[in-house]
Amino acid sequence: MSMRIVNLVQGTPEWHAHRRAHFNASDAPAMMACSPHKTRAQIIKELATGISEEVDAATQRRFDAGHQFEAMVRPLAEEIIGDELSPCVGTEGKYSAWFDGLTFMNDVAFEHKTLNNTLREAMVQGCTGVDLPQQYQVQIEQQAMVSGCERILFMASAWSSDGTLVEERHCWYVPNLQLRAQIVAGWEQLERDVVAFDPTTARQAPTVAEPVESLPAVAVQLQGSLVVVSNLDKVAVAVRAFIDGMVAKPSTDQEFADAEAECKALKSGEEAMKAAVTGALAQVSDVEAFTRTASDLANLMRTTRLAREKLVAAEKDARRLAVVTDAQQDLDQHVAALNKRLGADWLPRMAGGFAETIKGKKSLANMQDAVAVALTNAKAQANGLAQRLVANRAHLVQQDGDWIALFADFAAVGTKAAEDFHALAALRIGNHRSAEAKRIEAEREIIRQEEQQRADAEMREKLIQAEAQAQAGIDEARSADELPGPLLDDLSSLAKGLRDSGVAEIDTRHAIAAAQTSAAAAASDDGRTMTLGQINALIAPIKVDAAGLAELGFVATTIKAAKHYPAGSVPHILGAMIKHLQGVMATA
Repeated sequence: MSMRIVNLVQGTPEWHAHRRAHFNASDAPAMMACSPHKTRAQIIKELATGISEEVDAATQRRFDAGHQFEAMVRPLAEEIIGDELSPCVGTEGKYSAWFDGLTFMNDVAFEHKTLNNTLREAMVQGCTGVDLPQQYQVQIEQQAMVSGCERILFMASAWSSDGTLVEERHCWYVPNLQLRAQIVAGWEQLERDVVAFDPTTARQAPTVAEPVESLPAVAVQLQGSLVVVSNLDKVAVAVRAFIDGMVAKPSTDQEFADAEAECKALKSGEEAMKAAVTGALAQVSDVEAFTRTASDLANLMRTTRLAREKLVAAEKDARRLAVVTDAQQDLDQHVAALNKRLGADWLPRMAGGFAETIKGKKSLANMQDAVAVALTNAKAQANGLAQRLVANRAHLVQQDGDWIALFADFAAVGTKAAEDFHALAALRIGNHRSAEAKRIEAEREIIRQEEQQRADAEMREKLIQAEAQAQAGIDEARSADELPGPLLDDLSSLAKGLRDSGVAEIDTRHAIAAAQTSAAAAASDDGRTMTLGQINALIAPIKVDAAGLAELGFVATTIKAAKHYPAGSVPHILGAMIKHLQGVMATA
């Protein structure tokens, strides 16, 4: 699917309708919980209800200025790119992006931002797209995904009130397929969250503590030396009523904020009570009843405040722990479901790193948004690994069989990239096929040798029987005195010679086969040597000597008076002997 250009004017009802119907690049940072302007919860609410926050006049002026700067700097961008740029809106399926500029061939895009301190710190000499803050990378990566462009010129500029360029910085961004996969997975998860949106449980932000009524101040007036006139009894009633009205166990951001404000009020009352006691004691020395009551109230407020602070801290820790553990359990269940579909526990347990994700975040809403994005990315990573496992497993099923038996370590190697796994599979399967071919050939050779031995045994028996029959006939002729004795002797010798020649040929063939097998086994051990005696033992009944081998070009090394030959030379020695024997047999 290729990008489709949509003719829209920013701010028109058609433009707003288009934005509601698509996943927009400008909203992608909020979806990925890396936008400083909008939370993930807000974008879910907007897509679920169609209600967006009103743009105030100051924000609209900032938007208008940004569009003006964009138009003013576009000629400079065209000069850097070397091609004309046209602003446009493009869609690719359900994804949409506004382009500050796009070339006619859609191969280069342009994105402009007003220069701020964050960008100024990131866009130093020699910077690239990976140095940009995450919120900008996410937006322009979706632009690259929608347009299919090869690179994007990211530019930030500052202008004076009279339209003079004050400062300009730029860098090139190239598509990041890993980030793109996270964006796609993030939109898919957010789409599910939009469907499941419940307006009755929607979080309100920002959370601000409700005003907490201050505790009444203690008024003390001492009359005479022992008369204490105060409103301490009324203060005691107010303090106890205030404490009774506190939320027992906060659970929401609002209740946490209220609880912290109540603790501050208790601390202020505690300090005021101590000040009142000090003031009373400065006026009279014996106000035991007053000071005891005041001290009790101060202690009550102090112990309640400390307990409250500990409760708030403990509940916050519990909520943080719940956010992290719930996300990890969700990821564990996702991995288990993938393994179930795979039919094997090939995917190990994945640590989502959710504790690191929520570091530095104060509110539960921000923690939940950050963890939701991290969980989506972790699930996308698991899905990617599962897809590789499925594809690589399918590659092992080939026309000549399923080769999974060669991959006992498939859980480890099955997540390799397709090209790497295919190379590994080709190596293992090739080695197995080669070894199997050798095994089959060895089995066939054993069968052939066994058949040859049976045939040779039958031939040997026939030769012996034929010689015996010939000798019997000769004996009969000799008894009958039908032929001359010398002729019968010659016939007897010829019959015996034929038998001996045939038997000798069979024995020689057996010797050659045995020597070939033994020599091949000996030659397989590279670097070793064999003595002349060991060679003769291998090729027996054939015998060779050092002089004969020297004539054939085989050089020996003398070690302790023994002649040593490289083991790898044995097949060549045998080959020379076989040729000699075959020549002798042919002559015979």
